[in-house]
Amino acid sequence: MTPSEYTLAVSQTEQCTGSRVLFTLPYAVMAAVSAGDLLAGPGLGLLPLVSLGPAFAGLVGGWRRTARTGLIAAVLCVGLSVYSDLFEGRRGLTALLTVAGVTAAGVVAAVMRQRREAELASVRSIAEVAQRVLLRPVPRGAGPLRIAVSYTSAVAEARIGGDLYEVVTSPGGVRMIVGDVQGKGLEAVETAAVVLGAFREAAHDEPDLSAVGERVERALNRHLAGERFVTAVLAEVGQGPRATLLNFGHPAPLVVRPTGAVAFAAPPDRALPLGLSDHASDAPPPLPYEVPFAPGDQLLFYTDGVTEARDAAGRFYPLDERAALLKDPDPEGALRAVREDLVEHVEGPLHDDAAMLLVRYREGHGD
Repeated sequence: MTPSEYTLAVSQTEQCTGSRVLFTLPYAVMAAVSAGDLLAGPGLGLLPLVSLGPAFAGLVGGWRRTARTGLIAAVLCVGLSVYSDLFEGRRGLTALLTVAGVTAAGVVAAVMRQRREAELASVRSIAEVAQRVLLRPVPRGAGPLRIAVSYTSAVAEARIGGDLYEVVTSPGGVRMIVGDVQGKGLEAVETAAVVLGAFREAAHDEPDLSAVGERVERALNRHLAGERFVTAVLAEVGQGPRATLLNFGHPAPLVVRPTGAVAFAAPPDRALPLGLSDHASDAPPPLPYEVPFAPGDQLLFYTDGVTEARDAAGRFYPLDERAALLKDPDPEGALRAVREDLVEHVEGPLHDDAAMLLVRYREGHGD
């Protein structure tokens, strides 16, 4: 069993254990109250606590289970009241009314909770479908490149992220974008759609990467309201052993050489993210810069959901130290290894979406 499989198995075991505890808790509470009432006698006044059974059942179960638990609690209440002659002093009736009231409230709460859960599942399903339509599959090969992509959604109710990526083969070469929209949810997906739509058109039409970035910026400025933004890095691989990058405040791609050397392809100067140019007109636009990219080299683009993932001690994921995981000859297998290591690092589900785009210059293509 691999470490990731072991972690998944432990997580599933813990979930099953927790479910069993929650299932038996209402009955255990009623049994304990009944035993305490029998042992201590009616003078201690434990009988109304039988209503804790349907109260706990309403927190985690459906309305039918809550009603069944309430019926069991009512039977126990009547039985103990008759045994202790509590109906003569109305204490038994008060306890029975308490059980009935708590059960009714638990049934209503369970119905409302199940309705909200169904609505949430529907919203999440629609949102995930919208995001899958938005993020089309990238080509596995383009020109001299082999390409693979990985997208890991955060497990957080219906929150879906605005991570985006695209690869376009244009007259100027293979052009790519990886970005991250500020915020979550359908609004972030809508913003990502604007960025990707503008990039797909501009990547075919514009003569250079700077013009592509300007066109995406203009489209985004027409869409965004307030100080919202998108970090992104654009790349172009054409003729020659180099890649041209244009970075709008996004984490620098990781370059991995065949020798094992690793470095971040950071821009010479930091630039504002897309969408903020109207709020800081004096800030210079990003300048394209080149990095050597020859046969055997790898470029790994990613979003901050990768490098900002923390372990239990609060340490960020050391992506550059994990570059050896990219040695798999299959690009998709290499990204799978990084993704599994990332999940193992955080010891559970990610708290933010994590996208990775791996680009390899094919060995022997430049020979």
